[in-house]
This record gives sequence, structure tokens and C-alpha cells, in this order.
Amino acid sequence: MDEITIIDIRAREILDSRGNPTIECEIDTEFASETAMVPSGASTGEKEALELRDGDKRYHGKGVKKAVKNVNERIAPLLIGENVLDQRKIDFFMLEMDNTRNKSNLGANAILSVSLACARAAASSLGLPLYRYLNPNSYLLPIPMMNIINGGAHAGNSLEFQEFMILPVNLESFKEALRVGTEVYHELKNVLKEKYGKTAINIGDEGGFAPPMSDIEEPFEMILKAMENLGYDKNIRFAIDSAPSYFYNKKTEKYTISEKEYTNMELLELYKELVSKYNIVSIEDPFYEEDYEGFEVITEEMKIQIVGDDIFVTNPELLRMGIEKKLCNALLLKINQIGSITEAMEAAELALKNKYNVVVSHRSGETVDTSIADISVALNSGQIKTGAPCRGERVAKYNRLLKIEEENEFSIYAGRKFKSFI
Repeated sequence: MDEITIIDIRAREILDSRGNPTIECEIDTEFASETAMVPSGASTGEKEALELRDGDKRYHGKGVKKAVKNVNERIAPLLIGENVLDQRKIDFFMLEMDNTRNKSNLGANAILSVSLACARAAASSLGLPLYRYLNPNSYLLPIPMMNIINGGAHAGNSLEFQEFMILPVNLESFKEALRVGTEVYHELKNVLKEKYGKTAINIGDEGGFAPPMSDIEEPFEMILKAMENLGYDKNIRFAIDSAPSYFYNKKTEKYTISEKEYTNMELLELYKELVSKYNIVSIEDPFYEEDYEGFEVITEEMKIQIVGDDIFVTNPELLRMGIEKKLCNALLLKINQIGSITEAMEAAELALKNKYNVVVSHRSGETVDTSIADISVALNSGQIKTGAPCRGERVAKYNRLLKIEEENEFSIYAGRKFKSFI
């Protein structure tokens, strides 16, 4: 089919995994009805597209009635009657109506809800899963980057680094990788409980544990113990998301970790020590988003994956700058940072074309929408961040990937070819 008409578009206010409002959009065609839900971040880059909030007394100002109204009263009349299969045109119409650099008119959350719902409705109308609609040649199941100890803005402890992640590798399937990662997560629960007591197994925004730690090496030691207890030390690698906006002082231009101040080059030396000691293979946002010197030097000197999140915010323009300056070697792809499927896919394609890895990522405020699982497979990205293997909004993505793997007997798990992705 060349054309399938959009019959109706409607949005509503729902809750995300942190109990804050977000937006859900539902789109009808003559063949299908599909919904999309938009996530929300806690640790956000300064250059992200604007998430439109109401700013009144409802939900402490976090309501999204304005964004919902923009979908129902402005975007819907614009797009009803259009061809749902023409994703680029649909997104262009919304961007043209918004007519701002950061989507502050309609709201990136309003635009993305429609953009993503259109993609899902188009796929469903054609009888295709989303990943196959986005890329008929998709075949790669991603390595799950599981955030199993939380710090920074995601937890109430004293850890400056925001995420301590494990990557199950050297395994034959995504199914096996998920099992190994989940077993380590549950074993870690026992290890933490034994050492720190019951409060240590409280969890942060993304399902990882938030134990009462302050020493930056403690999380690695506890996870190592859990791995060794299970005999999985050869199947797990470490990754971290520093999220340094949480511990960077703009006035002094220094980073504070465990009450000690570091210049960017001193922090680089700390990263080198940690990588050497704990076999860390990926560092996300090692420096503050405007510390270009730090990003350039760490990418040049450390032969591991350096992932840009706040520095790029899934924006093709910022990514081009990073590629020119050689600031990273991987892009963190968060669709709500940029606000449309077309722009997010453009950023991913630009990254891959320039030999950057792509890590498709969730947000701390998530929903049960599983689109990022399909997007990761569609891009053959080889890596996905979607939290600890607990809590329904995180597990939904893992379960979706299990189903995708089952549907494709010729699929390959990226962890089987680990070195080619990291």
C-alpha cells in the first residue's frame, strides 16, 4: 500500500514510572489503532528539546494539559487526512507548525507522542512489527546495559556517578544475556543486604539498588562479588554513566567526587585507574557537556566506548559538531531529547555513518511503551539501556526483545561479537 489515511488523533494525560504526568497519543487509521507514550528524564541536558509542562498547582506544576491540548486542538486538525506512511512529511508538518529551535511552542512531548504513534500505527496498518517497518533489514539483538546500582540524580545516596551498569557478553543469545544479567542483579541484592542491611536494597528511579555508599569503588566491588558468586566474571563487563552535571561546579570548573576536587585532566586519570582496575568498557558523559577539552582527550587516549548524552542530546547538529571535533565515539539515542522519530533516526544514521556506536536509551521517568526495543533492533545498534531487570516499565522492554528474538530465527545477539561494538 502506498497510502493509509489518518482518521483520528487524540491525546491524554497519563502517569510515568515516577508518578509524574506524561502524554499518551492514540492514532486511528482505517486498518489499525495504536498508542505511544512519552518518557521523561531527571538528568537532562541543557540543550534538550523542551518538555512542555503546565507550571500550575496541579501535580506540583508538572501537568501536561497544555501539551495534550496542543495535540488535540492544533496537531490533530493538521494531520487528520494525511498519509500515515509518510513519517518524514508528518514530522516536518509538526516542526513547521512549532517553528522554534527547541520545540517550545507545541512541546517536544506533544510532537513526539504523535510522531511515535504515527510510526506504530503505520507498522500495525501494514501488519508489520515496528522494528521491521523502520528497517526491513534489521537482525541484531542488543546487549542490555543494565543499571543495577544507582547514584547521582537517580538515588538518595552519596554516590556521584549516576549509573553503574553491567553488560552480559560472550553469550549466544539475548535470552541468555538477560538471564545472566538478571541473576547477577538478584545475587547483588543478597550481597548488599548482607553487607549494609535491609535499607541497601531500596531502589532508584531506574530499578537499580541505591545502597548507602560514598566511595566510588564500592559499587564495582559489590557487583564483582555477586558475579564471582555465580561464576559469571567472564561474561560481564562494566559501564558507567557519570552524569557530571550533578558534581561539576561551573564557577570553579572542577568536579567533586567523594569530597575531593578534580580538574578535568585529574578526573581523566581517575577514569583510567577505574578502567584498568574494573574492566570498564564504556563511559557515558565522562565530563560536563561543555567541557570539550575533556571529551576530546578521553576519546583520544582511552580505547573504550565514550558515549555522548548531554553533549549531543540526540540532536544531529550537535552530533555533527562532535564528530568534527572528535569528542566521543558513541551516541546515546533518547527519542524524547529531540522530539520526533525522523530527527532521532537521522541522528542515529549520522552516527553510524561516521563509525560511532549507537546506544538506544530509556529515561528515568518511563512508561510501559516498548518502542525503544524495536528502535534498537531497527537500527542494528547492538546496545540498549533500559534499566535494571525489575519494575514493569523496564521489564516491558526486555520482554519485547525476547519476543523479537523468538520471531527471528536468523537474528544475532550483539554480545556474541562484543569487540566489534565496543
